[in-house]
Parts: sequence; structure tokens; C-alpha cells
Amino acid sequence: MSPILVRPVREQLEHDRVIRLLQAKYKRKFDVAINPGNEQGTPVGAGPSPWYPDLVLQSTERSRKLLGVVEVETAESINHLEAMSQWAAFSRLKAPFYLYVPAGMVDVARRFCVDLHITVTEIWAYHTIGDQIRFTPVQRAPGSDDGNGAEREVRRPKAPAIVAAKVARPRAPKPAAAKPAQTRAAVAKPVRRPAPPVRKKVAPRSAKSVKVAARPAAKKAVVRASKRK
Repeated sequence: MSPILVRPVREQLEHDRVIRLLQAKYKRKFDVAINPGNEQGTPVGAGPSPWYPDLVLQSTERSRKLLGVVEVETAESINHLEAMSQWAAFSRLKAPFYLYVPAGMVDVARRFCVDLHITVTEIWAYHTIGDQIRFTPVQRAPGSDDGNGAEREVRRPKAPAIVAAKVARPRAPKPAAAKPAQTRAAVAKPVRRPAPPVRKKVAPRSAKSVKVAARPAAKKAVVRASKRK
């Protein structure tokens, strides 16, 4: 707890509950030490008067290297004096600084960080739903780690692309649309009637040929008449 103020009992209980929930969250990756209430077990910073953040994130190796500090605030502890002393001191450490504030005090915490030039790696909001406490990230510095090993990708703004002038090109003729299929009646060819037979022209006979042809018939008639007599 900050030596600058004394929280109400109800806020202090909620504050310590959030600390223990965060201890379970960060324990997946770090060796986590906590300083709830009036406890001062794990200090950070060199000098005669070290600070005792709510959570101290250390390496799991033997070196116990400091990998981050977490500070949990309540509505009562977010003020100019707290930010100027504690937050500024944590931001100067060579380790990420994570700040947890109530959901209704996010804008106030941001304003203090901007006005006092305090660098915060991540700002989280927490709120209570029934018996549960939910955490929501509201601000994250580029390239920071979310505590679960997932580093946020930093997207740089793209340089303006040079737009090349478009050259007008003749458009290819569009293919003709397919005609609808015709009906059988339209496709069928008309029925052709058989042409009438061609009559051969008979050349007219001459008078001489008629006489020649009539002579045998006349002789036969004379012979028949003589026999009858």
C-alpha cells in the first residue's frame, strides 16, 4: 500500500483481492511476489528508501531479474500526488510498468500520465460483476508484452503509394451475346412438293409421212371389201 494515503477498509479489501487475482494471472510466466496491505516483503529500486509495488514480477531463473512491476489503484488512490511520486518512480525502473485502475477512473489516470510525462507499459481497467472481477486492457505501449507471452504487433503507417498515370487502352470488343435457341418449328426447312413431270415435245409429222403411214391401212381395207363380195 502506498505510504501517501490510507484507504477505506472496503476499498482495501477489494484492492488486495485484485492483487491476488493478478498474482495467479502473472504466475504463468513470472515468479510473482506481492505486497498486499501493509506488507513490505519485496522491494524494488536502489537507495535508502525503496518502493514496494503491489506485485513484483521476477525471472524464474536463479538471477531473480526484475521483469516488471504492477500497481493496483482504487478510486481513492488516483490523485496527482500518488501519480507524481509512485507512478513516476515505477516508470523510471528498467522494467515494464503495469497500472490497474477502476473502469470509471481510466480517463483520469491517462490525464495524469500525460501531464506528468509518465511512461506506462500497459493500463488495465477492472470492474466487478457480481462476485467476479473482470480485467480489460485499455492502453498498451508498442511492442509490450501482455504478461501471457503474447507481444502486440506494432503496425507502422504505410508510406503513401505513388499512383501511376493510367494509360488509356483500346478496349477489346465484347463477345456477342449468344442468341436464344430457336424452336424446332423455326429451324425445320419448308417441305418441297415434287415437281410435275416434264412432257416431251413430239415433233409434228409431215404430210408425206402421213400418207406413207396411211397406205398399208388403205390396202387392208380394199382387201377386206373384195373378200366380202
